[in-house]
Amino acid sequence: MTGDEERALPTGVLAAERVAARLGFGKSCTREVGRLLAFAAAAKPGGTVAESGTGAGVGTAWLRSGLGPGARLFTAERNGELARSSAELFADDARVRVLHGDWRLLEEHAPFDVFFCDGGGKRDDPDRVVELLAPGGLLLMDDFTPSPHWPPRFGGEVDRLRLLYLAHPGLEATEVLTAPGSAAVLAVRRA
Repeated sequence: MTGDEERALPTGVLAAERVAARLGFGKSCTREVGRLLAFAAAAKPGGTVAESGTGAGVGTAWLRSGLGPGARLFTAERNGELARSSAELFADDARVRVLHGDWRLLEEHAPFDVFFCDGGGKRDDPDRVVELLAPGGLLLMDDFTPSPHWPPRFGGEVDRLRLLYLAHPGLEATEVLTAPGSAAVLAVRRA
């Protein structure tokens, strides 16, 4: 990456990437997904934004880069060291609150206009994830392997989790490529 490309990134993202490297955390969202997160947050300038699975704060930094002045961002992380490091990263921004604990801590701040469901929730309680969205709220989930089949497949079998979100009656959903080998599910909660 050139210096110009580095300067084009939000400074908070670079800081979070450095924290992830220092902590040896290799599960941060990609820059392609990050740009999608910033876009989603910017689409709801006064909204309430949530993230399950803060990690080292890279996705949080991307979400924050798109936040409007009246928006709020709540993110939950189970790992204490990661939660503390991320809270330090965002201590100067009253719009961002890092919660230490299970993703269900987010429930008291719902409904969400944007929900990046990256950690807990998407597998263990998908219907609750959908219920936490405001009508018209955006749901984003990454880390899917592209599938040219319908229903979508992973490892030669129907990908039931992805299918659940793509065919959920409360959502209008689609899948987009974020990189040649990676896809995200984007959904809007129906009114």
